[in-house]
Amino acid sequence: MVTFDFMLPYYGDVQLMQDAVRSVLAQTDPDFRLVVIDDGKEPDVPGWFEALGDERVHYTRNEQNLGITKNFQKCVRLSEADYVVIMGCDDLLHPHYLETVRALIKANPGIGMVQPGVEVIDGDGKVAYGLADQTKRRLYAPQVNGRRLMGGEELAASVLRGNWLYFPSIAWRGEALRGVNFRDEYSVIQDLALVVDLLELGEQMLIDESTTVFQYRRHAVSESSVQAFSGTRFTEAERYFNAVADRMDARGWKKAARAARFHSGSRFHALTMLPGALRRGQRDGVRTLARHAFTAGQRAD
Repeated sequence: MVTFDFMLPYYGDVQLMQDAVRSVLAQTDPDFRLVVIDDGKEPDVPGWFEALGDERVHYTRNEQNLGITKNFQKCVRLSEADYVVIMGCDDLLHPHYLETVRALIKANPGIGMVQPGVEVIDGDGKVAYGLADQTKRRLYAPQVNGRRLMGGEELAASVLRGNWLYFPSIAWRGEALRGVNFRDEYSVIQDLALVVDLLELGEQMLIDESTTVFQYRRHAVSESSVQAFSGTRFTEAERYFNAVADRMDARGWKKAARAARFHSGSRFHALTMLPGALRRGQRDGVRTLARHAFTAGQRAD
C-alpha cells in the first residue's frame, strides 16, 4: 500500500497546474499516489493526464463545480494513505520534498502534522517575500532553529495570533485528517480551523526550517478585483475568531482565547487592504475592513 498521498484540488490556470503535477512526478522518492480532483471545465486537461501514462496519477473531474471547501473535503474523503498533502494547484515541490518529509515522520512516529521548510514565489516563479510573508516570519512565526515540536495551547495561541503556516505544504496524518475534515461553514479560513480542530484532539506539529522543500506561490492582489477589497473574507474571519475564542475559554486555554479575540495578524491583513478599497471606492468594503482592523474581541453581527 502506498503510504503517501498528494491530493491536488484543481481549478484555474492549466499551465501552473501542469507545473505542479510535474513537480510531484519529479520526486526522488517515487512511492506516492497523486490524486487530482478537477473542479473546472478546461477542455484539454483530461487528455493531458491520460497522456502521462503514470499509474501513480489518478485524475477525476467533478460533474458540477463544488467550490473550494467541498472540493477540499472531497480530497480528504478520497485520501487513503498514512500521510496526506493537500497542495495548491499552482504551488511547486522541490524534488526532495517527499524524501525529506518521510524522514521527519520516521523520526517522529505518529506525528499529526509536519510543516516543512517553505520559500515564497511570485506569479512568475521568482522567490519573493512581500509584506504579508515578512510579517508572518518576523512577527508571528515561532523561532525555530532547525526543528521544533509544538502542540496544544502553545501552537493554538501562536496560529490564532497570526496564521504563519503554509497550509498547502503541510503533511497531515491521514487518519487524523479524515477523522476531522474541513468545516462546512468556512470558505477562506478553513485551513486555520482545521489545524486548531486537530490541536484540540491532541495532535502535534513538527516544524522543520532546516531544509527548504516547498515553493508557495503568492499572487499579487489585482487592483481590478472587486472582491479582493470587499472585506467579505474578514466577516467570515470574525465569525470564526469569536467562536473559537469561546471554545478555547471552555477548554481552559486562556492564552489561545485571548489570541483569538485579538487576532492581530488578521487585523493587520485587513489594514493593508484598506488603501485599495478606498481607491476602488468600495464603501461597504472600507467599513468592513476598518471594523476588522480597528476593533477586537467584539462579536460580528
